[in-house]
Amino acid sequence: MIFRKMTIAAGAAALVLPLLAGALPAGALTFKASHQFPGGKGDVRDEMVQIIAREVAKANVGLEIKVYPGASLFKAKEQWNAMVKGQLDITSFPLDYASGRHPKFGATLMPGLVRNHEHAKKLNDSAFMKEIKAEIESGGAMVLADAWLAGAFGSKKGCIVKPDDVKGMKLRSAGATFAQMWKAAGASIVSMSSNEVYNALQTGVVDATDTSAGSFVSFRLYEQLKCLTAPGANALWFMYEPVLISKRSFSKLNAAQQKALLDASKTAEAFFAKAAAGLDEKLVAAYKKAGVDVIELSEADFEAWRKVAQQSSYKSFAAKVKGGKALIDKALAVK
Repeated sequence: MIFRKMTIAAGAAALVLPLLAGALPAGALTFKASHQFPGGKGDVRDEMVQIIAREVAKANVGLEIKVYPGASLFKAKEQWNAMVKGQLDITSFPLDYASGRHPKFGATLMPGLVRNHEHAKKLNDSAFMKEIKAEIESGGAMVLADAWLAGAFGSKKGCIVKPDDVKGMKLRSAGATFAQMWKAAGASIVSMSSNEVYNALQTGVVDATDTSAGSFVSFRLYEQLKCLTAPGANALWFMYEPVLISKRSFSKLNAAQQKALLDASKTAEAFFAKAAAGLDEKLVAAYKKAGVDVIELSEADFEAWRKVAQQSSYKSFAAKVKGGKALIDKALAVK
C-alpha cells in the first residue's frame, strides 16, 4: 500500500513539473555570447555585446545573455562554425574570418572599397549589403547590429606610406584580400587572429600588421610599433564586424524575447554609430602618447595602394568568387 501511494505521488509530481516549468517567466533561457576582443577595457565591440546583454536583462523577458570576451569560450575563427551549429548563440565577429566557407564575405574587408565612416553608413542600406546579409542568412546566422570599423597599419621598422615601403617585410594581414595586396607589393604574409599579434610583434614573427582601429588600441600594439598609418581622410582599411546570432538560437525565442533582443541590438548599433569615428581619434591619441610616429595617406598614396589592390585583390576576387565582380561593383556604386 505504501509503495502504491508513493507511485501515485510520483506520478502526480511528474504531471505537476511541466506545469511549474510552464510558469517560469517567458520560457527562461540563457544565451552565450562570445568574441575575441578584450572585455572591460573599453573595446567598442565588447561594449556592443554588453549593451545587448544589459538591455535584454532590463526587459525582463526570461532571457539572460552571458558574455565571454577575449576568446575565452571559442577561438576567434571558430566562432562562425560554433554559431551556425547552435553551439554558440551570439558573437561579435569579423565577417571575413568566415570567408573560407563563404567567399563573398571577403568583400567586407577589401582594400579601398570603403573610404570613411559616412561611406560605411551608406553601404549598410545598399544592394551590396543586402547580398552580404542574404549570404549570412543562408549560412545559418542573422545580423543583430551593423558595425564597420576603420583600420590602420603599423610597423616596427618604419612608416608604411607607399607600396614600396612593405617590400621584404613579414606582415600579418587580417584577411585574404589584404594579404593579396600586401604580397603584390612585396611583403611576405603571416596569418593569425588579432589577439595573437602582440606576441608576434614582440617575438619578431612579424614586422608589421594591419587591423582595426579598436584592436590597435585594445591590444596595446603601440608598445611594439614605431610608426602607425592612421585611417585619416583616406582610409584604405575598413572591416565589417557585426553582432550576429545563430538562426537556430533566434528561433528558440518567443515573440517578447525576440523583440527585446532586436530592440537591444538597435541600442547597441546606435552606440557604435556615435563611437565609430571617435575610435580613430582615440587611436591617434593613444599612439602619439606612446611616442609612436603617426601619419596618414594622402589621396595620391591611397590611389597608389588601390591600384595595387585592383591588380591583385579585386582581380582575384572577381575570378574566384561567383558573382564577385558584380558584388564589388555594387559596393563601388555607393558614393
